[in-house]
Amino acid sequence: MVSTLALPTVAKRMERRWANTVAVTNRNATAARHSAYWWVLLSGFFEPLLYLLSIGIGVGRLVGDFRLADGRIVTYAAFVAPAMLAASAMNGALAESTFNFFGKMKFMKVYDAVIATPVTPVEIAVGELLWAMLRGAVYSAAFLAIMVWMDLTTVGWALAAFPATMVVGFAFGAVGMVLSTLVRSWQDFDYVMVAQFALFLFSGTFAPVQSFPIVMRILVEFTPLYHGVEVVRALTTGVLEWTLAWHLTYLAAITVLCLRIAGRRMNNLLCK
Repeated sequence: MVSTLALPTVAKRMERRWANTVAVTNRNATAARHSAYWWVLLSGFFEPLLYLLSIGIGVGRLVGDFRLADGRIVTYAAFVAPAMLAASAMNGALAESTFNFFGKMKFMKVYDAVIATPVTPVEIAVGELLWAMLRGAVYSAAFLAIMVWMDLTTVGWALAAFPATMVVGFAFGAVGMVLSTLVRSWQDFDYVMVAQFALFLFSGTFAPVQSFPIVMRILVEFTPLYHGVEVVRALTTGVLEWTLAWHLTYLAAITVLCLRIAGRRMNNLLCK
């Protein structure tokens, strides 16, 4: 009797929450069609691509071949490309969940209007996270196509790596929303950009973390991009180990934790 009465109520509530979340994502998609948003989207894709071409291929000619964990020898470009892919997913998700999210919340007052509807702050956060993931997905799909074209991975491993880039995008989208609820002005994002660039350089991107000093290695292993790079690199090169589960668990935990914090912070900011 309890299950008969309770389950339809729970299902209906979940359906309503999902509809509210998708409505937030659809709002962003509608707004993007009527602006210069797609030029911004394209500009964010080229930075990691240029790094791949200049460092992965240019510097790679000086570095030579690289040995993977399973002993296989690959080109330096094949080692660097997965890291650029993870960084591309990070850039797309952070751009949406920091600058755009902050502008809509603090200056455009979009969420003040949304909160007047049945949509809750948590549903706004999840909807914005889905939109950030979509931007990261565009970057990832294009970058994977380039990797396959340059013979840096195979089609099969590229398809396997694509969901992993979504996990990276979810994690950094959630982190970005937390940061956006904490910063006070546009100038505070300078610190975010410095941290983002540091992650890009030192997350096992251009050299394995095993080559770092022990203290620096421990610090790097606590960063989300390191885990994202390890997951994507393992899948694009076909080196699957048990540590892959640990990296995915870390990214999932970061996503859930930051999403809950962002929801509470938004509730405090919007529901005063």
